[in-house]
Amino acid sequence: MALFKVNTRTREQEVCRLRWEWEVPIAELDRSVFVIPRQWVKNREDRLVVLNDVAWRVVNERRGADPQFVFTYRGHVVKAMNNSAWVTVRTRCGLPQVRVHDLKHTFGRRLRAAGVSLETRKVLLGHRNGDITTHYSAPELQELLDAANKVCRKKSGKISALTLIRTTQSSG
Repeated sequence: MALFKVNTRTREQEVCRLRWEWEVPIAELDRSVFVIPRQWVKNREDRLVVLNDVAWRVVNERRGADPQFVFTYRGHVVKAMNNSAWVTVRTRCGLPQVRVHDLKHTFGRRLRAAGVSLETRKVLLGHRNGDITTHYSAPELQELLDAANKVCRKKSGKISALTLIRTTQSSG
């Protein structure tokens, strides 16, 4: 879930409630996106979630585990990511101070470090823009996918994802 979140900028509850019925296949891209309905999104607009290669791999690894929800644990919906498993993982990684919320900001910083334009970052970060997300064309989605994949490199420019997580955490 954390790997998905840090590669999509989704909010904790968007990840926890992510449903297979929200997945929209894009045949031209041999990929899918998720469109989270407005009632589950903070700004009350449908939320387009573009899956970069890492997020796509995470989703495909979850396929078939549950018929309704993407992320479950022992057959139950995960109600929160900030739990004992999160504390254990972040401690093992040497980042005991990092919060679940920091993962959301890290994606935006990685996009910026990779040189993604402000307009494209706004769409990928789910910022309010007045567009109807279900009307994006395949070429526009390809551009968004290409931009989202820029953060999949081991390093975006000279700044590693780990450095950005630490920077995000220390800046609040």
